[in-house]
Amino acid sequence: MTHIIPTTMLFVPGDRPDRLAKAAASGADAIVMDLEDAVITDNKASSRAALATLSAFDVPLFVRCNGTDSQWCADDLRAIRDSVAAGVIVPKSETPDQIDLIQAVLGPDAFIIALVETARGIDRLADILAHPGVAVCAFGHLDFALDLGTSPDWEPLLYARHQLVLQSRLANKPKPLDGVSVEIDDIDAVSHAAQRARAMGFGGKLLIHPTHVAPAMAAFVPDQQAYEWACAAVSQSQSGAAVKMDGQMLDLPVIKKAKQIIRDYENHNKTNS
Repeated sequence: MTHIIPTTMLFVPGDRPDRLAKAAASGADAIVMDLEDAVITDNKASSRAALATLSAFDVPLFVRCNGTDSQWCADDLRAIRDSVAAGVIVPKSETPDQIDLIQAVLGPDAFIIALVETARGIDRLADILAHPGVAVCAFGHLDFALDLGTSPDWEPLLYARHQLVLQSRLANKPKPLDGVSVEIDDIDAVSHAAQRARAMGFGGKLLIHPTHVAPAMAAFVPDQQAYEWACAAVSQSQSGAAVKMDGQMLDLPVIKKAKQIIRDYENHNKTNS
């Protein structure tokens, strides 16, 4: 089954289901009810129970379940199966066996996002992405940095990010989703991180605050100006030969990029219309 991959996914703590409606109205492509890190042990059961009471939102609802090796995962998956959730985010994805476990409960057509957060996950990334049940992978860079004992800053994690982009391409899977930005009130930092991720080849970003949606979306979705340039470039190059437009040479790679901008812009506007 082909799934539409969200560009922006906004997390909400599972024990605060009252915030989901606001998150759904934030402009994000999807919202995520987090049953894992955002919920303390004493609130796991009540958060899972709240999932069963939810009605559909205007955007898809995903659920981050607890780890497949945890005592809560089996109950999480049954609750997700019987809910309005569109898909599941699997934390600490490290092996194809974890995806098999998810599919055993949710079925072969489940929308599964593999969240890679450990050294072993990066080491087994090709195997994870080769699993037909994985729709796309995402980067949990904070837990990854903790696992390696390194800083969560950009430079120490460049190799891991490159691997996510490279292995996704080799597996013919959609571009991966980058991790969250923790600077709640620093919109410039969010915008900069999203722009860097987009430049590296990521296709979207996980988010933790409604104010992060607009700058992330601006980084990943072509704006009207880019779309108009792309349309003009494609129009100028109908002959197939390299031509000059506004001082720039339009050869085949540039035209292919222009066509990609047109597809991204039109697909996103169609999805959100």
